[in-house]
Amino acid sequence: MTSKKAANYILLLSIHGLIRSHQLELGRDADTGGQTKYVVDLARALARQTAVGRVDLVTRLIDDPTVDGAYRQKFETLEKGAQIIRIQAGPEGYIKKEELWDYLDIFADNLLSWLRLQPRMPDIFHSHYADAGYVGLRLSLLTGIPLVHTGHSLGRDKLSRLLAMGLSGDVIEQRYHISRRINAEEDVLANAELVVTSTHNEIAEQYELYDYYQPDHMVVIPPGTDLEQFYPTETAVNFPFLDVLKPFLSDPTKPIILALSRPDERKNIVTLVQAYGESVELQALANLVIVAGNRDDIREMDEGGQAVLTEILLVIDFYDLYGRIAVPKHHRQEDVPEIYRLAANSKGVFVNPALTEPFGLTLLEAAACGLPLVATENGGPVDIIGSCRNGILVDPLDAPAIAQALLEILKNAGKWEKYSKQGLKNVRKLYSWDTHAKKYLEKIRPLLEYHPVFPKIPRVRGDLSYRNRAVFSDIDQSLLGSQDGLKAFTRYLVGNRKRVFFGIATGRRLDSALAILKKNGLPTPDVLITSLGTEISYAPQMTPDSAWARHIDYHWNPKAIRRIIAELPGLVLQTKSEQSRFKISFHYNSETAPSVEEIHALLRQEEQAVNVILSFGQYFDILPARASKGLALRYFAQQWNVPLERILVAGGSGADEDMMQGNTLAVVVANRHREELSGLYEPERIYFASQPYALGIIEGIDHYDF
Repeated sequence: MTSKKAANYILLLSIHGLIRSHQLELGRDADTGGQTKYVVDLARALARQTAVGRVDLVTRLIDDPTVDGAYRQKFETLEKGAQIIRIQAGPEGYIKKEELWDYLDIFADNLLSWLRLQPRMPDIFHSHYADAGYVGLRLSLLTGIPLVHTGHSLGRDKLSRLLAMGLSGDVIEQRYHISRRINAEEDVLANAELVVTSTHNEIAEQYELYDYYQPDHMVVIPPGTDLEQFYPTETAVNFPFLDVLKPFLSDPTKPIILALSRPDERKNIVTLVQAYGESVELQALANLVIVAGNRDDIREMDEGGQAVLTEILLVIDFYDLYGRIAVPKHHRQEDVPEIYRLAANSKGVFVNPALTEPFGLTLLEAAACGLPLVATENGGPVDIIGSCRNGILVDPLDAPAIAQALLEILKNAGKWEKYSKQGLKNVRKLYSWDTHAKKYLEKIRPLLEYHPVFPKIPRVRGDLSYRNRAVFSDIDQSLLGSQDGLKAFTRYLVGNRKRVFFGIATGRRLDSALAILKKNGLPTPDVLITSLGTEISYAPQMTPDSAWARHIDYHWNPKAIRRIIAELPGLVLQTKSEQSRFKISFHYNSETAPSVEEIHALLRQEEQAVNVILSFGQYFDILPARASKGLALRYFAQQWNVPLERILVAGGSGADEDMMQGNTLAVVVANRHREELSGLYEPERIYFASQPYALGIIEGIDHYDF
């Protein structure tokens, strides 16, 4: 038996929403739904396994007077061996997931700094949703620790549904930052060692939409349900929540048709109310209870929730359903099991009419309390009802079919009993958290056998250990171009040589970089990141970092890449002197070549996980997935123990973007290519200089008082 001391350390990442150990605020908004409950339950279930010694659930720290103070605690215990870790990134207050993208690099840098203080690094990163996938991928690429990912919902699927609803592409982009989300998902799928899904439908119909589609890297592990909370009652008991419903209902003793979800248009509750309103027989047989989040005033809700609840009330009024339908304003999370049991004891039915349901955790909870199910035929319910044989699947857009399925169960006592018993039995057999955790550990076991270690490089110059900050710059269009600027920058370096590293981060090869720096009279850098981050060398002998080379060689296949690119128009290989072991470089003709996005998609479709970079509008480079200027810079910072907050980076083209994101202090110098960096936004850490070249770097040094 594995001892707890030597057992595995799993780090779960779930960044958005409100996550705490108790009384989860499910349904508070679109970001605090089933995923928050899933990750909390998963962390607890994994911690109970003998093979697991530590589980950290990492989320964002929120210091906001409008939400509970628990969300500002840096640490919170879930149970023995499991804790919530909260990492600060971006504004202190609570913000929607769509607004988090500009701060995810800061989150990744802060989390890595925290991890470096721990007794050991995790064995696995497991990211949940696209934003956490972005962070998990950055950490995995840098550390070599395997990444496992769960999407929960997918951007390409959401985009198609939003377009079908009539929203324009511009509106979708502005509201949801959908292209950033999809790009992050594509990168995660190309680099994750394993993708965990809840249903076969996700693999066959949702992930299939992505360029890097590898079903053999995906595994179905259905979520569990907490059987200590969700269970049936054998005898009639007092249900306090019934008192909440009585003011709505003329005859509260009738069976309950229960719907429980967020007030989200995709949950399709309005169609359910229409189905009920159109069926006099259904109204005579049962009451309809809709538990749709919590509200004090519909007028103060977010736009989506306000629209849904307003439409529900209009439909209730149109069909004159007063006395037969309840839409309570409030419920607590701890009320939910009682609500299910109340409906089950009334011989009612649980209904999920969502347009599409990624999994359907509420179906498991309801079934575990003895409720038969009527659910959408799109998504997870297909697997759940198929396995448990405890209900009926329906077309969510067919209101008469929904009504007919409900009548079929409510009018047939034998069928109700059969579905109830089969649900109880099979949920316990197939969907417990213990079953989920055991299968999860079985699937990740091969990944746990690999324990990457970043070797410490030998200190090649003793005096460097006294330096506690660094200035890094690109060469072309950033450092060179102004003799006055070069003189001022050289004076700065000479005056601060005892405490400031001088670093270069360039697309040039090492020999080319050294030659042009010497020609312009600049001091020899202490460290050179060359060939776009694929090589790192240290003064004075320009000692190459062989550990970095071994690290980035992972899954690098240059022969296959050249073969795939060979026939594309508008791409011409640069001279041999510009190629290197880990960099394939082309001249790029924007008039005839495919877009960078199209080329990247082609490489993903051919199962090549790489970085692609377009610089100055005309140089196109393909690198290993683990190589970039930003990743190499962070590797240097770790090895030499220089905080990123004390590294000033200067650049002026798209190739510099990822070293400017996160916790570094960035200076974008004025040049004709700086528009490639116009998407960067972080007022405290990204400065757009008014001066060009080295003059701009000096301006940035003054701005940051560096």
